[in-house]
Amino acid sequence: MENRKIVVAGGVSFIGGALAFVVVFSYLAAKFNYPDVLDGAAADVLPRLREGGSMMRAVWAVYAFLPLLLVPGAIGAFYACPASKPRMTLALIAATLGTLAMCLGLMRWPSIHWALAGAYAAAGAEARVALDAIFHGLNLYLGNYIGEFLGEVMLAVFFLLTGCSMRGEGRFPKWLAWSGVVFALLFIVGAFRNVTSAVQGISDLNNSLLPLWMIVLGVALIWYSRPARSGA
Repeated sequence: MENRKIVVAGGVSFIGGALAFVVVFSYLAAKFNYPDVLDGAAADVLPRLREGGSMMRAVWAVYAFLPLLLVPGAIGAFYACPASKPRMTLALIAATLGTLAMCLGLMRWPSIHWALAGAYAAAGAEARVALDAIFHGLNLYLGNYIGEFLGEVMLAVFFLLTGCSMRGEGRFPKWLAWSGVVFALLFIVGAFRNVTSAVQGISDLNNSLLPLWMIVLGVALIWYSRPARSGA
């Protein structure tokens, strides 16, 4: 297969990104009550963020940059589906936009929110009202709309287009392609959790399925890009 090294690198990026996501997510869940903390008030969340110290800030910084591993993964998927270049070009664009949106959403924690936490600790009652409004506004704009909704929809579009493209590639099994399509549709539905609580269960399921699917996709890119054996 041409460009196999790029495809393998993409697969490794998906696997590494998924494993790192699980580690960081688990740490934040244990130390910061993540993701439930996202719905908390500034009076509860900002002091807790500050109490976490430099370690908490560093973990959030790592978490903010983890989505960047999706870009080399998407490039690997692009080269793994040469029969669907127009479709995979759109998929690559969607993955890039989704990655940037997710990074912007997560970067508020080790940057703006970290600064707000410091200001909140020294602020009086009136100033805290203003800081609370800023905190919620940033969560709504950068968190809910940019990072979660736009980022997840664009990532779902990438998975959907990649699954559809794999159906036209003889080296990939049909179950893999259809699994990608089904997961992408679930991911799109789950992205609307900020609109209606009716899909919250699907969103919670997606948090578990995302790293699993990234590992499956990464392994598939590595395994099915192997050169065909003579006579096979």
